[in-house]
Amino acid sequence: MVGKNFTTVMEFILLGFSDLPNLQGFLFGIFSVIYLSILIGNGLLIVITKIDSTLQTPMYFFLGQFSFLEICYTSVTLPRMLVDLYSQKRTISLLACAVQTCFLYILGGAECLLLTVMAYDRYVAICKPLYYPIIMNHKVCVQLVMASWMTGVPLLIEETYQIFSLNFCGPNKINHIFCDAPPLFQLACGETYKIEVSVHVIALLFGIIPFLLILTSYVKIITTILKLPSTSKRSKAFSTCSSHLIVVALFYGSACIVYLQPKSTQSAGSGKLLALFYTTVTPMFNPLIYSLRNKDVIAALRKLLPK
Repeated sequence: MVGKNFTTVMEFILLGFSDLPNLQGFLFGIFSVIYLSILIGNGLLIVITKIDSTLQTPMYFFLGQFSFLEICYTSVTLPRMLVDLYSQKRTISLLACAVQTCFLYILGGAECLLLTVMAYDRYVAICKPLYYPIIMNHKVCVQLVMASWMTGVPLLIEETYQIFSLNFCGPNKINHIFCDAPPLFQLACGETYKIEVSVHVIALLFGIIPFLLILTSYVKIITTILKLPSTSKRSKAFSTCSSHLIVVALFYGSACIVYLQPKSTQSAGSGKLLALFYTTVTPMFNPLIYSLRNKDVIAALRKLLPK
């Protein structure tokens, strides 16, 4: 018991799309196809960046790592969503909810940092081409990837601990598609202001700061490209950056709206759609964006697929 008349919540109900009872089977089919396409598409990118000799460069090394991260990130939420749609059970224990939230934040933070590393790679390649092989050697690339994965782990574990240290004493229905801070705060008993501020600060740290670094990199990249004398060279330089810029815009745009939007303007419906966008739609389109706009990737896929 917490206080006099409250019982501590030990499990939650993820409402998800329960407000659409007649579409449960349809949604299960749609999200199953989406999840399979994410696994296959990103899996293919991982394979070709490993085995194709023409793709053994830092840019494609980071792309392979990013594709693996996308698979991990999506696997934190989509399989659980599919189980809920199929079974209609929807319950999740407090511990499972905390684990899902923790992995969601760790992988989301890693994705923000890895996108920043990919922008830095393009900056060095275009703005400092003579030094590119020296600066972006394999050891440095591995260290940058490891830093992207590990930098936020202690901070985000602590943040998750703070969120789930709150008292949840009913109701226990999370009006969202997965466990996340904003809908959990609505179920907490007592003061949540300090932790909400902390969540926003972390979102700024892992969202806005990397985004500003990416923006700075691309300002310098575009400035350098515009100075190139040849139209073909300018076109080629832009093509190597455009795919990354599209992914950055899709991911950062939706994620920042969710975590930096004032509480008074948030709605459950828009929150679900935006969450779906950055956890599902972006990973699904990632392989298409990089393959359709990249001749090297298309060539590598043509060599692989007949086999």
